Amino acid sequence: MPHDPYHPPAKKFKPGSAFFRPDKHKPGMLLPKKGSGPAPIEVQRKRLPIYQAKPQLLNQLRQLPSAILIGETGSGKTTQIPQYLYEAGIGRQGVIAVTQPRRVAAISLAGRVAEEKRTPLGKLVGYTVRFEDVTSSETKLKFMTDGMLLREAIGDPLMLRYTVVVLDEAHERTMHTDVLFGVVKTAQRRRRELNKVPLKVIVMSATMDVDLFAEYFNKSPVLYLEGRQHPIQIYYTKQPQSDYLQAALVTIFQIHQEAPASHDILVFMTGQEEIEALARTCRDISKHLPDSCGPMVVIALYASLPPAQQLRVFQPAPKGCRKVILSTNIAETSVTISGIKYVIDTGMVKSKRFNPDSGLEILAVQRVSKAQAWQRAGRAGREDSGLCYRLYTEDEFDKLIPMTVPEIQRCNLASVILHLMALGIPDVMNFDFMSKPLPEAIHSAVVQLELLGALEKKEQQVILTALGKKMANFPLEPRYAKAILLSPDFSCSEEVLGIVSLLSVDTVLYNPPARRDEVLAVRRKFTSSEGDHMTLLNIYRAFKKVSGNKEWCRENFVNSRNMGLVKAVQAQLREICLKLNMKLESCGSDTASVRRCLAHGMFVNAAELQPDGTYIALDSHQSVAIHPSSVLFQAKPAYVVFNELLHTSRCYMRDLCLVDAEWLVDAAPEYFSRKLRHSKS
Repeated sequence: MPHDPYHPPAKKFKPGSAFFRPDKHKPGMLLPKKGSGPAPIEVQRKRLPIYQAKPQLLNQLRQLPSAILIGETGSGKTTQIPQYLYEAGIGRQGVIAVTQPRRVAAISLAGRVAEEKRTPLGKLVGYTVRFEDVTSSETKLKFMTDGMLLREAIGDPLMLRYTVVVLDEAHERTMHTDVLFGVVKTAQRRRRELNKVPLKVIVMSATMDVDLFAEYFNKSPVLYLEGRQHPIQIYYTKQPQSDYLQAALVTIFQIHQEAPASHDILVFMTGQEEIEALARTCRDISKHLPDSCGPMVVIALYASLPPAQQLRVFQPAPKGCRKVILSTNIAETSVTISGIKYVIDTGMVKSKRFNPDSGLEILAVQRVSKAQAWQRAGRAGREDSGLCYRLYTEDEFDKLIPMTVPEIQRCNLASVILHLMALGIPDVMNFDFMSKPLPEAIHSAVVQLELLGALEKKEQQVILTALGKKMANFPLEPRYAKAILLSPDFSCSEEVLGIVSLLSVDTVLYNPPARRDEVLAVRRKFTSSEGDHMTLLNIYRAFKKVSGNKEWCRENFVNSRNMGLVKAVQAQLREICLKLNMKLESCGSDTASVRRCLAHGMFVNAAELQPDGTYIALDSHQSVAIHPSSVLFQAKPAYVVFNELLHTSRCYMRDLCLVDAEWLVDAAPEYFSRKLRHSKS
């Protein structure tokens, strides 16, 4: 193995070994207690720190219309508060909603609470996430993603089904959470004015940065809960690491060679492709280690994994085997994964940044904030003392920004504005955001929605069009919703639904770097000269033809799990189309119709070839390039629409589709008469 990149504190350092040996340092300190099997659920509930505070807590929550609850990770707030409220009869006349920013948290928490209440999931306790609803008329404790509650509010702005809304993980400040704050606050005020059943709002956060929350919710009182955070040793690298993936690999195997097999490792990384590649490398190396190291089971965790695959991280490893979890920031909060003793923090995260001046949203890998770094470290101290290895120096840590910038201030707001308009909020420019987005960002989103035909100006007011109302029915970006709604005009609804579903999950293609030539040879039979969308559609059609055969997927380097998810997404989108009485048909081999339809939905993301062989994004006039992974990488089409921009050494367009200039002009005549060099209008 390469040399140890760490510089542990002097008192912890053992000369002559790559790491100090935790199992030999203060004997027994880090070892699991012998003979302590899992306690019965009732006993476990009573052992949680929150249990001591139950009477005072209920007394406060009964009286307060809104409360901010700060509890350290591990205090038990997320699983216990909804149960305490229900058991005490608070909010029993309606449903108690508990929102989570992430689907894996909503699903696993509902499962845990159902187990504690000894009830089948979907009865008293249920959950709703995008494309999945496990609830019934009996459900009183409902875990859901904040995006789902937001969608429900479109049909019922007063949220009359709910008597209590618990906004959990508020510190994550996702776009949906921030919008939900405003929507719930408005519903609470309106219900009071209309003498309806009051709505109780409880905001829960793990960080101490609460003044903003308290101020926003009408100076609500802040209740502090004692946590159960065990001591965590933090280690930094001696020097900055040029390759955090290599540093992560080294660290995993140093721990694996030194620590007891029962101590599991959680590694924070930036995305699916990176995780899958490192997982394969770890599995390969572990096969060739001496028997004294013991086996390891490597599990990936990222948002687009099907729920059943995500839940694998909660299953204990076989006896004598170490569990190594490679995760995106999905594992930073809320969800407790048993057995984690070590956290390896690469210090990086993949996130979107929107530039309202250029109108482009760029996906880029960047440094975490200090708050995120502490959240990550905290994962190691949930059940016992733990260790966190940061793959950066202490100086680098000191230079990190203190808090993560809320998503609402760094993302394209088109989707948010569309949903606020659908909620019947007339003045979106002055919506009560906790952290106000830049006026330019709101203006840019309104302009984009006007271009798409979702909004129009009438007498100095912006109103939702009939098309805009339909677009808001889809849990998708507005451009995809528009493409689906236009697809009957081009007789290609089945194809467009398939393509949008393929773009809604992480990559369905599996590209092992070591087998690049093999992959290229196999893909050739699916490759379309019309671009990546058509190539993906060819692969999806072939996948359906063999009924998702796993062997076929292996031979063709297709991720069968993600393909399964594509099918589920397409079924849900089809259901929405049928509710809107749309005619669904297939265009068969007429792929030009599909591309015309995509051009009409995605024209804002169009790029034009320049005389010097480079590309310019038409909306922003920014220089962009075709990503090497695209089937059009070697080609030089005159016009393309693209799915997203990825910023590494330069700005790359990913997922491209060949289009004609006439189609773009047809989609938005006035807009393109200004934008195109060779305008055909």
